[in-house]
Amino acid sequence: MRYEGTVYRPPSEAGSLLIQATIGCPHNQCTFCAMYKGTKFRIRPVADIKQDLDKAKTIYDDDVDTLFLPDGNTILMKTADLIEIISYAKQVFPKLQRVTMYGSSKFILRKSEEELRLLQQNGLTRIHSGMESGDDVVLAKICKGVTAEETIQAGLKVKNAGIELSVYVMPGIGGRERSTEHAENSAYVLNQFNPDFIRLRTFFPMRGTPIFEEYRTGAFQLLTAHEALRETKLFISKLDVTSALYSDHHSNYAQVNGYLPAAKGKMLEKIDYLLTLPESHFRPPEVCSP
Repeated sequence: MRYEGTVYRPPSEAGSLLIQATIGCPHNQCTFCAMYKGTKFRIRPVADIKQDLDKAKTIYDDDVDTLFLPDGNTILMKTADLIEIISYAKQVFPKLQRVTMYGSSKFILRKSEEELRLLQQNGLTRIHSGMESGDDVVLAKICKGVTAEETIQAGLKVKNAGIELSVYVMPGIGGRERSTEHAENSAYVLNQFNPDFIRLRTFFPMRGTPIFEEYRTGAFQLLTAHEALRETKLFISKLDVTSALYSDHHSNYAQVNGYLPAAKGKMLEKIDYLLTLPESHFRPPEVCSP
């Protein structure tokens, strides 16, 4: 297979075959993100993607049951091309059970519900979507390119089409100034479309990003460990969903995992316990080592 640049994938796709369908990210303006910088976005030819699937067949034979199609926002590819790629992958790998890709609300909204339903019928199983926040002020500050209402519309489209939706939320991305609003509004947005998965990614500033410069100059105030935990607790307490919530990332202060609403009480109890520990017990807010 041919790979260009750094290939990113969700932790839950660690065992998946990775075949690049796009290179870079078509938005690439989020102030917190250091991915795909210096890379001009483009969509790979379908023929090249098929060749990489054929190459993977020579390596893995039939031993592929999950496929992830990076890079950023692969969902924006032409629907007919995506169907051709997924259908071909199912021919090449007869045991294939799951096909997934990245898709932010901004680009999901470019698809009609009929197109999304066609993708589901032809094998698209799950979309990983970085919501980050459900607060319009925060979304504008981080240049996400979408509003809370548009996020709801996109989420409903995906769910109505029968595609699994895995949504990523960033505790701390609102800073101290918008911590409460970020937590409450993010929960509100998710409550409107009930995603299959909610995954936490506690914010920390990455060098080379605009928000890092805001942090360095004091314009953006990072949450301390306890503040981030209290925000996470507020967020979880406001959720009214039947989603699986995972803290499956090394950035998080609290490892809380389970199915809501059943696990909510234990999650909140665990966070309460963590808040009794001194902040020296946790990583510094500006440091997140892999």
